[in-house]
Amino acid sequence: MNMRLDPAEVGVPAPTQPRTLIDTGLSGVMLRDVLLKTIFRKSVETAREISEAICLTTGLTQQLIDQARDAGLLQATGTMHAGSSGEMGFQLTDAGKSRAADALAQSEYYGPMPVPLERYKEQVRAQSVKNIRITRERLMKSMGHLILPEGLVDQLGPAVGSGRSVLLYGPPGNGKSSIAEGIRAALGDNIWIPHAIEYAGQVITLYDPIVHTRVAQAADPSELRKANNRVDQRYLLCQRPTVMTGGELSLEMLDLNYNAVARTYQASLQLKSSGGVFIVDDLGRQAEPPQKIINRWIVPMEMGYDILALQSGEKFEVPFDTLVVFSTNFHPNKIFDVAALRRIFFKVLIDGPTQAEFLKIFALVAKKKKFELDEASLVHLLKNKYPEIDNIYANFHGVFLIDQMIAACNFESIPYRMTPELVDRAWANLFVEEAEIVH
Repeated sequence: MNMRLDPAEVGVPAPTQPRTLIDTGLSGVMLRDVLLKTIFRKSVETAREISEAICLTTGLTQQLIDQARDAGLLQATGTMHAGSSGEMGFQLTDAGKSRAADALAQSEYYGPMPVPLERYKEQVRAQSVKNIRITRERLMKSMGHLILPEGLVDQLGPAVGSGRSVLLYGPPGNGKSSIAEGIRAALGDNIWIPHAIEYAGQVITLYDPIVHTRVAQAADPSELRKANNRVDQRYLLCQRPTVMTGGELSLEMLDLNYNAVARTYQASLQLKSSGGVFIVDDLGRQAEPPQKIINRWIVPMEMGYDILALQSGEKFEVPFDTLVVFSTNFHPNKIFDVAALRRIFFKVLIDGPTQAEFLKIFALVAKKKKFELDEASLVHLLKNKYPEIDNIYANFHGVFLIDQMIAACNFESIPYRMTPELVDRAWANLFVEEAEIVH
């Protein structure tokens, strides 16, 4: 059963349930073919089963069934289904099977009826990431588990609240990825994601369970029925999406993914992230130069739309409503030209912690992991070890060193207590000394 929460609990306007077949925005041919392909592939028989499979109301589904019967494509099985409240069953006729096979030869897509692209654009505007009001309290709550440098929230707040692109840069190991995740958590509310969208007779699958997390469903059947009568069942209520990519990102991932065997389209990564966050981690580690990746997004970031292309070569506009967060270990001036930097609206330096901040992180990690600290050992770490690297601290050092010492304690069967010897053993794994390997 397609379950929905009460729209009043969602926070963004819910897409309205179509009352007529014309209200779906789809052509009669599209409605008929998806119906026949779904019955053929999923072996659903009753109007209720078919309704749940194609995500239309039972009333609209029955109208499609009646039309298909009048055209000689469906027939009643003549039997009532005891498990379906005595509903009549339906099956494809030979002509219906032939039409379903022809439709599948054009596209293997079946299941939920798609939402026309123009209707989806309206929903994107209604639930735009730019409509979110991010307060200091909200941002701090989403990043409460992080030790942040003084003044960082002052910079991040306006960046996140604007819904514009953000570049986080600085030395590795200082929490840029964690901060990017905190930004996603700060967005908070839920939005409506269609199973698929339709353009020029082509269906593009949009919902991706890897990207989109469905919201917990209500349990009261009567409330579910009321909600389903108000909300377009072709949509799913989900948390605002997060797409996170790293060195594997390529420009091809930013285009429609066409499956030549099934003749179906999958939405591009940035289209899947509509209403949420697209995090490009480790910028500069991709096969494509950073400048080329930024150039691909210049028009979308400035104009609020992206241009995609079908296999036929026809190009069309889709909404670009996503907060893009770039994260890199390189200085921006080394990987971008002036024009590209101008188009990235906010640039935020994420630097390493001071000694005082490092000690605070170290103490918090030790407390969480129940690892006993020792003053003499801490002095050894600060006075003897860190001078070897010019007293440059990183946020990841505390977790790394304590995990290393705990692993050694487990191996030696000794209590979790910091000693200078354990510090030396942990430090040896923090860096690799330069040396030529002789083969």
